[in-house]
Amino acid sequence: MKEAVNPFLPSYEYVPDGEPHIFGDRVYLYGSHDKFGGKDYCENDYVCWSASIDNLANWRYEGVIYRKEDDPKQVDRKILFAPDVIKGKDGRFYLYYSLAHSSIISVAVCNEPAGKYSYLGDVSLADGRVYGTKAGDYYQFDPAVFMDDDGEIYLYSGFCPRQEEDELGRKYVGCHVSKIEDDYLTMKSEPVVVINRKDDFYDETRYFEAPSMRKFGDNYYLIYSVRLGGLHYMMSKYPDRDFVYKGRLHSTSDVGINGYTADKPAYPNGNTHGSLIKIKNQYYIFDHRYSNASSYSRQAVAEKIYMADDGSFKQVEATSCGLNDGPLKLKGTIPSYIACNLIDGINYKEKEEKALNSLRISQDGPDREVGEDQYVSHIHNTCVIGYKYFELPAPTATTTFTNSSKSTNMTLNLTIRGEAKGKFNIKLIYKNSAYENENICFELNCKNETWTSFNTDKFPLIEGEIFAIFFRYEGEGEFEFKDFSFKKV
Repeated sequence: MKEAVNPFLPSYEYVPDGEPHIFGDRVYLYGSHDKFGGKDYCENDYVCWSASIDNLANWRYEGVIYRKEDDPKQVDRKILFAPDVIKGKDGRFYLYYSLAHSSIISVAVCNEPAGKYSYLGDVSLADGRVYGTKAGDYYQFDPAVFMDDDGEIYLYSGFCPRQEEDELGRKYVGCHVSKIEDDYLTMKSEPVVVINRKDDFYDETRYFEAPSMRKFGDNYYLIYSVRLGGLHYMMSKYPDRDFVYKGRLHSTSDVGINGYTADKPAYPNGNTHGSLIKIKNQYYIFDHRYSNASSYSRQAVAEKIYMADDGSFKQVEATSCGLNDGPLKLKGTIPSYIACNLIDGINYKEKEEKALNSLRISQDGPDREVGEDQYVSHIHNTCVIGYKYFELPAPTATTTFTNSSKSTNMTLNLTIRGEAKGKFNIKLIYKNSAYENENICFELNCKNETWTSFNTDKFPLIEGEIFAIFFRYEGEGEFEFKDFSFKKV
């Protein structure tokens, strides 16, 4: 069976701001749609992907579900920002979204979860005025829609930059919520604030954007993003008040883990948006990562996450195996783009220099809907590329291992192109600290414009143990890294 990796959609697909929902026996991913090589956020139309709840490694493209032109508003920057979806009481599906800089939440409707949605209208007050169009209104942004067990519908929204209002006087107050009538368009009352903005806004726990509401048991979970530190959450016994901060859920840059910070991340850092979901008996956190050294080419990732007895969650690290049922098996060719750690040793002082020269995940050619060929690019002196986690299956039914566990001699085959001369140091780090980590020094001398294979010397690998692998380059020049594979010798 195919294994799941991060990012879990095909490498040519750029769907950030993911909101996963289960309808029937499938989980559907709704999100924005970035363009590879794009010059702005969310330049493409909304698409949908889905997977069977029994097989999260096999995602199906459902096609375009809503186009920018389907919204009748005439605006200068017609870009579809992060959406969310609920199944209505009438069995139809309602997609809530906002156009860039509009401060208006709009709604589209469809008879199927991933069919062609049609514009329904804009969220308005009871008197018919579209909310978000008047000075003093709370700024509407990143809608999250939630239907409670009693049928009450809640709409969460809010953007909180450094300033307190926009150029038209609409207020950046934090995260706010309003109840919605059964027509899915009318507010029962004006929004109320559930997470207030703070004076010290750039503290790593402060609400910035991207609210998402979930309920598990008797607890309500309000997930949101901070400026650069990943997805955080608050809990309450109510959907519209008394939320208490609980911590960070996930950061694709591992901010908050092993000493990594927003300034010194384990992967290129930036905005984030995602949510929790329970699929069968397992909880997951969905998020997105950067690629191509750009804010405008973001990809969907997900990780298993675990609930404590009190209903809380602890932060989970970023991995390459994500939705997979355990670590990845050492079989076949492993694409380099599933790296979960990318650390560039250069401290770029200028934004433009970083955009041109920094370590990144990239692809050949323009944005497209077919053809996976992502790879790690711009590898230069002191760059680190990391993957977590792998396992060499034991040939027997042994379930516990000691220092006398059987090891197998392996080699690594690497596919590389570019012009570089130096050392590609490879380190295998076992999760079980009883084992010594393996260090392999691979002498790289490459002058190839086309992809070329290189092999390491043999090294021992312990059977049945889970490990991470990190590549660190020390030398001259620059090269690109397509894939690698393990081979028994």
